[in-house]
Amino acid sequence: MHPIFGIDILILSPLIALIFGILILFVPRLLNYLIAIYLIMIGVIGLWPHLFR
Repeated sequence: MHPIFGIDILILSPLIALIFGILILFVPRLLNYLIAIYLIMIGVIGLWPHLFR
């Protein structure tokens, strides 16, 4: 894939999910916590191969 503005699309999507997941954690409702945990997990899984380059 070609990077757009120096950021690869495969890195951008999980990064957005990770940021949104962390932001949703600040809203004190159970559903929001579950969604936040899911988004954080997807973000970490998506970024994991790129963390140790």
